[in-house]
Amino acid sequence: MRRVVVTGGSTGIGKAIATAFIRAGNEVVITGRRPQPLAAAVAELGIAARAVRFNAADPAEVEEALAELPGSLDVLVNNAGGNTDLGQADPENLSGVARAWQANLDANLLSAVLVTTALRDRLTPGGAVINLSSIGAHRGRAGSYAAAKAGIEAWTTHTLAAELGADSITANVVAPGYIGSTEFFRGNLTEERRQWLISETATKRAGTPEDIAETVLFLASPGASHITGQTIHVNGGALSR
Repeated sequence: MRRVVVTGGSTGIGKAIATAFIRAGNEVVITGRRPQPLAAAVAELGIAARAVRFNAADPAEVEEALAELPGSLDVLVNNAGGNTDLGQADPENLSGVARAWQANLDANLLSAVLVTTALRDRLTPGGAVINLSSIGAHRGRAGSYAAAKAGIEAWTTHTLAAELGADSITANVVAPGYIGSTEFFRGNLTEERRQWLISETATKRAGTPEDIAETVLFLASPGASHITGQTIHVNGGALSR
């Protein structure tokens, strides 16, 4: 039985990842900022799950949470994040631009860097770190969100994989395309846009949180022990169109 931490694990892709690991016989700690979704997720996931509340982008909160996180860890999944620009008005000045960009960098890149750094010495040989990116880092006009996700790919594949490899710990990225049944768009996705996103895939369907969860589960498995420093795209072929 392995010990797994999934940040942003109370809803959507994060909860699906936690569910997949629990079904495979592992103990899972899910983290997040919101107490109520965390409590609801643990109630659904059962006795193999535990929740720790903290903001992964806040250094002080990450440090304070360390006492509640596993003393040794086999798998870390940095899933926390999201496009903080969605639903926001365009910045009116440079200070607004700076705040908007910093928000996405904090939520999507800094959060993963902080949690991984904090738990680095607890990762066991043969373990895995899997970070979540997005198709938005490779196509479209997602601005600061795209830049943050491109940053997590560069950091993971060029730096983290090299740093962890000597201890037989892998580091990879999973980059989803359009995934239905999540809170990502916060009600800002029109039906026309949804249909266009599906039409861009070769499979002609939206991705599911379970699609991402199964990919993460594989990357954390012994069968993927020689796969590191890679970005795995899960988008139904949309990136190639």
